[in-house]
Amino acid sequence: MAVIPSAFGRFFLPGPTEVRPEVLNAQALPVIPHRGRDIQELMGELQEGLRQIFRTERPVFVSTSSATGLMEAGVRNGVRSRVLCLVNGAFSDRFPRIARACGLHTETWNVSWGEHHDEEGLRRRLREGDVDAVTVAHSETSTGALNPIEKLSRVVREFEDTILIVDSVTGIGGAELHTDDWKLDFVLTGSQKALALPPGLSFGVASAAMMERSERSTHKGFYFDLTLLQRYLDRLQTPTTPAISLMFALREQLGFIASEGMEARWDRHRQMASRCWEWVEHARRARGLPLEVLAAPGYRSPTVTCIRLPEGRSGPEVASRLRERGFVIGAGYGRLKEGTIRIGHMGEHTLAELETLLEALEEVLTA
Repeated sequence: MAVIPSAFGRFFLPGPTEVRPEVLNAQALPVIPHRGRDIQELMGELQEGLRQIFRTERPVFVSTSSATGLMEAGVRNGVRSRVLCLVNGAFSDRFPRIARACGLHTETWNVSWGEHHDEEGLRRRLREGDVDAVTVAHSETSTGALNPIEKLSRVVREFEDTILIVDSVTGIGGAELHTDDWKLDFVLTGSQKALALPPGLSFGVASAAMMERSERSTHKGFYFDLTLLQRYLDRLQTPTTPAISLMFALREQLGFIASEGMEARWDRHRQMASRCWEWVEHARRARGLPLEVLAAPGYRSPTVTCIRLPEGRSGPEVASRLRERGFVIGAGYGRLKEGTIRIGHMGEHTLAELETLLEALEEVLTA
């Protein structure tokens, strides 16, 4: 039988994350019609909270899909014909896979897993190429690398009629991001990461330029047609039946997030990340454990840390031994599966809970 964490605060998978019992219980409320006043009142409440999280005055799309659905929406609605995809891990590599599946001319700028993309490199590639859109991952979940989105956005704006599409799946809710001030054309996230909600919803914000692209797109399909979503959102509704029970959970969690405040939430995530990095350094210097944070200082995600393990230890093995102690973390992902582990210090976790995990991890690694 699988070992299940015995208490709240021991599930450090980098998504899905733990969900407050009150938020889970909100899903048991009676279902309401997806047309009419009740859903409009609910959608109105959700819009107010989501705009605060995204730091935007624009409407926030609520999609009954995983975040990959809105990644496809970004590509289908925003790319005219040629896209440059910035790839530094497994999840940023999803954008070019989607673009090629949509029949678009796709260029990639690959850097080593764990690295970030820099402004001058992006500027050089945009000068050399003839692309009309750029995709990038804010927080790369497979490596723990954080791309400098604000700086990259400034570079994209130097090139007329080029837009920026941002995957912030493990960013929004834990890593600082300002949709409007940073002039992001499309930014998306999922419910089950730093927002600490059950899986099944995704959220996105589109700029005016992105919506103009959507209106003219001939390959946007139906389900993720942003212009259609916008027409219904203007009436505080959705084109198709939404996951109403998940939306009740969202409303409950938005209340918790508002009570904490976004600045405080960002700071809590930074503190947890810093403690994790300090622990790795201490384990190497004081305990002789040859551990290494994969991402470079200054470009590390505040929500997930990827740690390179000593030779002879594997990610699945370490994760399994921690699970025997009642903790869940992630093994490495993709090509990093064997040699790394990933700690998701995001959502509702606290420094105290993280300390308990790190104590158990040290026991496993020194056993």
